[in-house]
Amino acid sequence: MEYGPGPKWQNLQSSPAQNQISASSLPLSSVPLLIFRSSTATSMALTDSPLYQSTASLQLSSSPHGKSPYSSAKLSPLTFFPSSLSERKSCPQRKLVIVCKKVSGLQEAMRMRRERELQSTKKIRRRPPLRRGKVSPRLPVPDYIPRPPYVGLPMLPELAKEYQIHDSEGIAQMRAACELAARVLDYAGTLVRPSVTTDEIDKAVHQMIIEAGAYPSPLGYGGFPKSVCTSVNECMCHGIPDSRQLQDGDIINIDVTVYLNGYHGDTSKTFLCGNVSEPLKRLVKVTEECMERGIAVCKDGASFKKIGKRISEHAEKYGFGVVERFVGHGVGTIFHSEPIIYHHSNEEPGCMVEGQTFTIEPILTMGSIECRTWPDNWTTVTADGGPAAQFEHTILITRTGAEILTKY
Repeated sequence: MEYGPGPKWQNLQSSPAQNQISASSLPLSSVPLLIFRSSTATSMALTDSPLYQSTASLQLSSSPHGKSPYSSAKLSPLTFFPSSLSERKSCPQRKLVIVCKKVSGLQEAMRMRRERELQSTKKIRRRPPLRRGKVSPRLPVPDYIPRPPYVGLPMLPELAKEYQIHDSEGIAQMRAACELAARVLDYAGTLVRPSVTTDEIDKAVHQMIIEAGAYPSPLGYGGFPKSVCTSVNECMCHGIPDSRQLQDGDIINIDVTVYLNGYHGDTSKTFLCGNVSEPLKRLVKVTEECMERGIAVCKDGASFKKIGKRISEHAEKYGFGVVERFVGHGVGTIFHSEPIIYHHSNEEPGCMVEGQTFTIEPILTMGSIECRTWPDNWTTVTADGGPAAQFEHTILITRTGAEILTKY
């Protein structure tokens, strides 16, 4: 589910402070070597070492030739000092005094790993960018199958404020809806192979849901034209099935939600198509692990912010970004409701309650976490064209933990 401004709302404008570039955000290749000179020796050090930030304040002392013009200047980390032999010979002997702020070695190591992953994104993009294929007409649903209330409405429903907390009967209905969603997703995964179109996957999923007496929840939700979301490669989420054939080496997220006996079951998984590269396999594996770590902290009384903390810690360890724009949500008799589940580090209030159901569905990227939406107002892709992966489960909060209702 999308949180805040998105393809159907005005985008928020960045504040001037967000547009400023800090030294710590610069690529490692942009940070120069500083030459530390003294009367006895010359030494070199990276301004951005594992223990020190590159926001150093430097001051030059007086030289034998009089006061240095730089003696009272605060030097930017981008200031270059003479490095060639001829330049060094022509420079007077100066002594540098450097004052640095100590930071966590782990924090710095994680930032450096993230920089390397961002650089490697270009190497992964060897195939042409995703292009929209032909979208076939909407599939019919028999009249005897109950529809969710939003079907036929021209706009997206508002996010419901009430939490989805169930009694024993409601829990039984949720288990049934989620079990069906898991079976449908498992079947959809068997169809993933080169040359198969996402439209063919949609038709097969639609038929299986209808035969089970359920309604495909995405169909008609805010005008969505298909029964399942299929998001390939750089598509973060909400991809519309079409005539594009899957290619060897693709990754594809299939997002299935069914509406059975008045309850929604929601789940998704990223599948590998053919021979997938090792970096993409790692992205998919870590994304699933992030979801599992988020689920592991859930129980009655636990704070929601623990989910984002665990997910972001694990993603950062491998240098992947966690998309902030899309969030988990309450699910039950209503498709999307409170609480909003953030997958990134946050300080949002709120605690889990026994009997409550909601989704955890992190999206990880190999490059930028920024995104753009196609003119269809649904398909959302990474801004830099880097690959993205997503996994999702609907869970039930219990007194001692969480029950995965959509277990694969």
